[in-house]
Amino acid sequence: MRKLVNSTYITLDGVIENPMWTSPYFDEEARGLASEQTDEADAMLMGRATYDGMSVAWPQQDENDPNTGAAYFNNVKKYVASTTLTNPTWKNTEVLQGDLVEAVTALKAQQGKNIIQYGFGSVTAQLIRAGLVDEVRFWIHPVLEGAASVTVPLTDFKASFDLVDTRVHKSGVIVASYRPKATA
Repeated sequence: MRKLVNSTYITLDGVIENPMWTSPYFDEEARGLASEQTDEADAMLMGRATYDGMSVAWPQQDENDPNTGAAYFNNVKKYVASTTLTNPTWKNTEVLQGDLVEAVTALKAQQGKNIIQYGFGSVTAQLIRAGLVDEVRFWIHPVLEGAASVTVPLTDFKASFDLVDTRVHKSGVIVASYRPKATA
């Protein structure tokens, strides 16, 4: 069975959206870990908000520049969990139909490498509740954005995790990897 790995950039004060603040921290070390993640994944899963941001940004990047990752993101098989997106324009994108948990269960049962998911919101919460997320990697950046609260409100979502790995980068970024604990 394939693994579903969530990889999320976050600030010290819990901001996830529009991670433009990551640029100064995306050095060789971060690029290496990001490449490991994409090398291990042959599919990408995202919610509508993540799709809307990525589908505009990545096609504008130079696919011939190995430092951008654009060749991977523009060509990998992409799945979007959305009830409103009907005609995705980003190459190799499919909108999941029907029940999210059933659709992702079927994807995980297929032959292949990991499925990578970027961002953390209601789609991730549903999949953690259903026991479908195998690992969550928080890329904690030494940045305060001044947010009054976490930008992705998950007021009805609670979960516990076991630490799997921690990588501390010279830039100050800490990548903390967790495995969701099974719920009883």
